[in-house]
Amino acid sequence: MAELSATAGKRKCSQDMQVDEKLVPKKGLNLCSTRYGVAFIIHICNFIATAQQNVMSITMVAMVNSTDHRFLFNGSTEGLPGDSFRGLNDTPDSLPAGAPVYNWSPQIQGIIFGSASYGMLLTLTLSGYLAGRVGTKRVVGVSLFASSILNIFTPLAAEFGLVPLIATRTLQSLAQGSVFGGQFALWEKWGPPHERSRLCSIGISGMILGIFTIILLGGIICQTLGWPFAFYILGAMGCVYSLLWFVLLYDDPVSHPWINVTEKEYILSSLAHQIQNGFLSALPFIIAWVTGILGGHLADFLLTKNFRLITVRKAATFLGNFPPSVLLAVLPFLTPSYITTMTLLTLSCGLGPICQSGVSINALDVAPRHSSFLMGTTRAFAYTAGILAPSVNGFLLTQDPEFGWRNVFLLLLAINLSGLIFYLVFGDADVQDWAKERKLTRL
Repeated sequence: MAELSATAGKRKCSQDMQVDEKLVPKKGLNLCSTRYGVAFIIHICNFIATAQQNVMSITMVAMVNSTDHRFLFNGSTEGLPGDSFRGLNDTPDSLPAGAPVYNWSPQIQGIIFGSASYGMLLTLTLSGYLAGRVGTKRVVGVSLFASSILNIFTPLAAEFGLVPLIATRTLQSLAQGSVFGGQFALWEKWGPPHERSRLCSIGISGMILGIFTIILLGGIICQTLGWPFAFYILGAMGCVYSLLWFVLLYDDPVSHPWINVTEKEYILSSLAHQIQNGFLSALPFIIAWVTGILGGHLADFLLTKNFRLITVRKAATFLGNFPPSVLLAVLPFLTPSYITTMTLLTLSCGLGPICQSGVSINALDVAPRHSSFLMGTTRAFAYTAGILAPSVNGFLLTQDPEFGWRNVFLLLLAINLSGLIFYLVFGDADVQDWAKERKLTRL
């Protein structure tokens, strides 16, 4: 965000790009270099953290007795008979005995899923600032360890009741927000400007791998060992890796004991003229945290005034998608101004979370029984944008250093508008026929 605001607000960006190009040696792209090792370390960290974040989406099927329509606030039965699970979503007769099963309604399940995001927007902002002050190594390492411990205790919290479970998930979301938000401060000191796209992509791609792995193996673990072991295994992995994190990762090339001298000088020289401001980078995200919460309250208020559910969902999606896209698209065409640039960037980032009350939770409306799977899958698609965007941006900026950001923002506008129009035309908020529970009759 700091790079975006600096380049978008100044006409001299082309000169900066030319200076940086002179600092890039031909052998600077060695994949065996220390900086690529740092990217791989972050890749594994994101893999574990994202798997922990999404494991509930997979285990919920095994945690909930979907055939019992007498939903309770919180209750469990031990080792329910296999035939009590049969229906549209069959569960094998070999379900491990002793795995608790709860009678949670779709509404309660939605609250549990939502609790995984309560603290993330807050710590995404604060952790970025804190990492810039005390170091990414400490912030991310401690946060990953805390998230892992809480992951291990999640099954126990569920046994104590819904409130302890939600509290555990909320605390874990605070820790996970620090893992995802605190890591980007690392590239301020490790990432040469011309390599940040690929380095960030390597790190971020761990999120996709985490979702893919937990979707692929989560069901197998639940079936063979019981759903609590999905939490235990990921928690144990995180605890072990957080210890390795403190051993292998260093906040900057200067403090790294094994880095090649040539590589260290190359990284330091490429960053010599770089300016960053942590507060301005964090400002849009604190605004986003506020608008996300207010947007949820506004959506519920409109529903109490007899607005149609689909109308509220589409209105929230429009407000969280169209204005931010337009604000970014017009930015390169305005007279360069530091205040104007920061204002538009802050508003654009701040309005985006309004979508949380729209398309982001629409799966709970159209298919509450399958919402965990649908939300996990759509989140996986969303993370692919985080992988593709740096590479595409880097390509556009390289092709046209002077007007590269204009092309980036126009491409963003086109993508967002196409998705928005598709949702406004085809979006629905009624439970779909394929997602309705079917009553089974026994002869």
